[in-house]
Amino acid sequence: MSSWAAAFRASVEQIPGVSLSLMLCAAAFFALAIAVKGLQGAIGGGRLAARETRINAVLSAIDQVTTGPLLTVMAGAAALALRRYGLQLNEPALWAMIGAAPTVLLTLFVGDFIGYWRHRLQHSPWLWPAHAVHHSDTALTWFSLERMHPVDRIGSMGDTILLGALGFPLWALGVNVMVRHFYGYFIHADVPWTLGKVGWVINSPAMHRWHHARDIEGSGSNFATVFSVFDRAFGTYYQPGPCDQPLGVREDMGRGALGQYLYPLKVWFRLDRPRTGGGPGASAPIAARGEIQSV
Repeated sequence: MSSWAAAFRASVEQIPGVSLSLMLCAAAFFALAIAVKGLQGAIGGGRLAARETRINAVLSAIDQVTTGPLLTVMAGAAALALRRYGLQLNEPALWAMIGAAPTVLLTLFVGDFIGYWRHRLQHSPWLWPAHAVHHSDTALTWFSLERMHPVDRIGSMGDTILLGALGFPLWALGVNVMVRHFYGYFIHADVPWTLGKVGWVINSPAMHRWHHARDIEGSGSNFATVFSVFDRAFGTYYQPGPCDQPLGVREDMGRGALGQYLYPLKVWFRLDRPRTGGGPGASAPIAARGEIQSV
C-alpha cells in the first residue's frame, strides 16, 4: 500500500511537468499544422478534432493519476523479480565497449522489434477491445497517442520490462521510452508526409495513418512505431501514398471517455455484445481489424 501511495505522490508531483510538456507539444504541432495547411487550415482542423481532443484530454488526465502510479509499482516489482530470480542478463562491459550512441540505437531497434510483435498481439481478438479505444479516434492528431486504455498501457510497459531482462542499461531504457513516446506523437500528427526514401527505414505519419484507416485495404498493417523495416520484413507494410480515408473503428464504443473505458470490460465480461456503428460489413467480428488485409 505504501508503494502505491509513493507512486501516486510521484505522479501528482509530475503533473506540472507533464502538463508543460503537453502544452509545448501542442504549440509545436500547431506550428507544424500552420506550416503544412496554413493558419485557417490549422484552425479548421483543430475545430474538427475538438470532440476527439476532449476525450483524449480526459483519458490522459485520468491516466496520470491512476494508471501511471499502477505502472510505476508494477515496473518496480518486475525489476525486483528479474534480479531476485536471476532472469536479467547483466552485460555492463558490452555497453561500455560499444559506447553510448550504439547502445541507444540497439536499444531502440530491439525495443521497436518487441513493440512490433506486441502491437500485433494487441490486434488479436482477445486484446483488440482494449486497443480499439486508441483506434476509435476519428480525427487522428498527435494527441491521439494519449487515448489509451490501461490494459494497452500495461502491454506497452512489457516492452521495457523485456528490454531490461535482456540486460540493456537502465539509462538506455529511459532514452528508449522517451524517443518512442515523442516519435509516437509525430507519427500520429495530421500531416501527409511519407518521408520519401527515409520512409524505407523509418515510420512516417502517412504510414501510421493507414494503420488507423477504417475498413479499407491496408487498415490491418503498419505495426512498428519507429522502424518501418519490421513491417517490410514481416509482410505488413502498406503505404500507397498519403492517407485520405476515414479513420476510427466500426464498433460503437459508447459515449465519451467513460464509454471508452467501459467498452472492453463489457466485451470481455459479456455484459454487452460487441456493437458496431452499422454500414457494410458491420456484423463482422472484432478480429477483422487484426487481420492483414494487404501487403
